[in-house]
Amino acid sequence: MDLFGLLYLDELSHGLANLSMFPYFDMAHYIVSVMALREQPGALEVSRASPLACWFSSMLFCFGGAVLSGIMLAEPLVAPLSNSTSVLLASIVWYLVFYCPMDLVYCCAALLPLRLVLSGMKEVTRTWKVLGGVTQAHSKYKDSLLVMIAIGWAKGAGGGLISNFEQLVRGVWKPETNELLKMSYPTKITLIGAVLFTLQQTHYLPLRKQHLMLIYTVFTVVNKSRMMLTGSSTSPFASIESAIYKTLFAGSSPYAALTADVKKANIDKGTTNRMTSTTKTKESNENEAAGKGKRGSLKAKEESDNRVTANCKKTD
Repeated sequence: MDLFGLLYLDELSHGLANLSMFPYFDMAHYIVSVMALREQPGALEVSRASPLACWFSSMLFCFGGAVLSGIMLAEPLVAPLSNSTSVLLASIVWYLVFYCPMDLVYCCAALLPLRLVLSGMKEVTRTWKVLGGVTQAHSKYKDSLLVMIAIGWAKGAGGGLISNFEQLVRGVWKPETNELLKMSYPTKITLIGAVLFTLQQTHYLPLRKQHLMLIYTVFTVVNKSRMMLTGSSTSPFASIESAIYKTLFAGSSPYAALTADVKKANIDKGTTNRMTSTTKTKESNENEAAGKGKRGSLKAKEESDNRVTANCKKTD
């Protein structure tokens, strides 16, 4: 694009495209991922009770995208663990984050300035993972846009998409946290990236690969930094998502009235049941009180008769 040449961004985009992720960017990805695991409820207890389960969960956080995309492409499940150097580096990071004396590594990495840098570096690796997934799928399924998008999405956000399986490793079952039911920001931004890189790869998007990489990386890094500095978890696409949802998926349904009637009937039925139960309880209490009063009167009458009989015997 001429705009990139005018702004002297062409060389920057080429430099970014040729940037090596190992070891520094990969290490940042491992640190942020393992820290995210440590901050999960109950993760520290699992790390003390079962270090092996904690390690396995950490590997799923670090290599979840490669595992999920490998499953979808019918590749061996152990393929992501075949790179011994990466697994060793991730394991060292896992040990230092969870078991370092006095929690020095975690406390230092949790400082906002350093965490901003690490999170920004992790977002850079997201670009490479999404692009790698799309390119890998394109080499096998050249004409399938859906497959390319799915593999790119899985490669870039696999750790979140398989979060339910990772939770099972730690003995937690929360199906309501499924990413497909309620997508988090990383999952959404990865899906958008997968769509963009797929369109570029199939020449539907008239943009060079390195230029799209630069635009996408800058957007993700800047937006992630903004969210961390402001403490906001709101997606920048929230207004667009809301408009699309209201336009396409929240329209009037022929079953809406029936659903409302059924819901109202259930509410009325519940109210009636509660009123009936309350009435029965009240009647039961009244009957019990009346019974107690009647028994008390009979007992008093018997005692009075006994006293009269005793007095008559004394008189005789």
